[in-house]
Amino acid sequence: MAVIHRTTMSPGKLELLAAWMPSKPWYRGGDAPQPAKAGGFRLDDPEGEVGIEFMVVTDTSGGSPVTYQVPMTYRGAPLASAADGLIGTSEHGVLGTRWIYDGAHDPVLVGQLLALLAGAAEAQDQNESGVPDRGVEVRGEGPAAPASPAAAADVTDTADATVIAVGAAGREGPGRVLTLTRVLRPGSAAGEGLLAQVLAPWTDAQGTAPRGTFAALRDA
Repeated sequence: MAVIHRTTMSPGKLELLAAWMPSKPWYRGGDAPQPAKAGGFRLDDPEGEVGIEFMVVTDTSGGSPVTYQVPMTYRGAPLASAADGLIGTSEHGVLGTRWIYDGAHDPVLVGQLLALLAGAAEAQDQNESGVPDRGVEVRGEGPAAPASPAAAADVTDTADATVIAVGAAGREGPGRVLTLTRVLRPGSAAGEGLLAQVLAPWTDAQGTAPRGTFAALRDA
């Protein structure tokens, strides 16, 4: 079980995201992002080493508010294979220096997300330790997660998502595609090859709570 510490981080997560988001092709705001926390959830690392958070932020720097999903991992040491996904480092008031990664590049996050899609993991509250998040819904059932679910070369950013090629259980090669929605919209995923999806709510700029697809697993 992940322990959520009531402490400081310097720089803070939103400050790091404001500097990092404009470099991504799915970012649609202005030159000076103003991200504000709008929801999310966590997953537990079975080894207890890596923090896993699916953060939702709304940015108002463009012509209209846009809500983004940024899955992040927090590590106590650099992860060489995820260098392309480094968001930045921060000094944690309890744990010291934390290396913060875009979770699409971190095999621990991808593996636990596949476990969630397969019904083998449970979403956790974003702000409280040991509290399941009942607002997170899994529709369908994905196959068991492969031993090595992702590598940096398998991650592709698009205009509104990040696509990760994941190996199919029991055979070699990228037989399935895991899509992380970056620009969140209400509604669920559909279409050919859909195996499972994760839906969750967030708080939009009007103060309402839409639900949408955070991640979807499909046959390639």
